Amino acid sequence: MTTTGRLLGSGRSADVYEIDDAWVLRRDRGGWGDAAAEGAVMAYVREHGYPVPRVRPSASRTDLVLERLSGPTMLAALTSGGIGPDEAGTLLARLLRQLHALPGRNPDDPAARVLHLDLHPDNVILTADGPRVIDWSNTEDGPPGLDWAMSAIILAQVAVDDTPLTAPAHTTLTSLLRDPSDLTEPVLTEARNRRAANPTMSPRELELLGPAEELIRSRAKF
Repeated sequence: MTTTGRLLGSGRSADVYEIDDAWVLRRDRGGWGDAAAEGAVMAYVREHGYPVPRVRPSASRTDLVLERLSGPTMLAALTSGGIGPDEAGTLLARLLRQLHALPGRNPDDPAARVLHLDLHPDNVILTADGPRVIDWSNTEDGPPGLDWAMSAIILAQVAVDDTPLTAPAHTTLTSLLRDPSDLTEPVLTEARNRRAANPTMSPRELELLGPAEELIRSRAKF
């Protein structure tokens, strides 16, 4: 097990620790992920030019050593005014398109692409060299439309809530859905079901899934 330094941050299911000026350790608390498989996907997309942190090879299911990035998350930049919500949606759409343009990894399913399945403003770091996409713990190979649907449902849950982020999330979602995508009704239904089955969802977040899906249906071009 990698020795940890000071705690830099915590998410729903993992903690991030300092190693040195160049590297950090992300340690899974929940036991749901596979850090070795996640690192392999990140290495694959990085080799094909996708903007992700560098990773060190690992055989661990819980520990992933990542390049230490400098810059705010897109979410932090949204709340501080460093990026506008419309621009944020445009950037998320560009990152999805760029990911799905990479060659697939499954020779038995040529249409399948690497999917992130959790691409939202808190999983994009805005570095001086451009955005970097983090947290690939949900990644799978599959149809690109599911990736669009997952991003949309995550944004929509915030957009239908009553918080300071409600209005920015609504604009970001509108901007995301304005972009041509592979979003369809079946993948939207699957995205909602996946969110409902996510063990990190709070009761409030589960309540918002119905209104979130309705909002997307009112904005999407199926």
